[in-house]
Amino acid sequence: MILIVIYTERLDEVRDFYAELGLTFTKEQHGGGPVHYATTIDTTVIELYPAGDRPPTGRLRLGLTIPAGASRKPLPVGEHVLSDPDGRAVAITVTEDHPMT
Repeated sequence: MILIVIYTERLDEVRDFYAELGLTFTKEQHGGGPVHYATTIDTTVIELYPAGDRPPTGRLRLGLTIPAGASRKPLPVGEHVLSDPDGRAVAITVTEDHPMT
């Protein structure tokens, strides 16, 4: 398993941004910990956590490959670089044949 944790002060906005790209998040809370969101793509888990007393995740570049039509944003097949609400670069490759799970 690969784990990516993103800490943000804009939890709902960041979750909505990635959800618009076709990722499906589950709301989670472990014991007395903070409410956060998680999704799994193949063997990679991406978690979005409120920054709380931690600094937000700064410079980070994520790369995602998504199938055409999976995104609620109108993205044609090809390469795209977007910015999430915190300004992190997200490189998107839209393909016609890549299954996203």
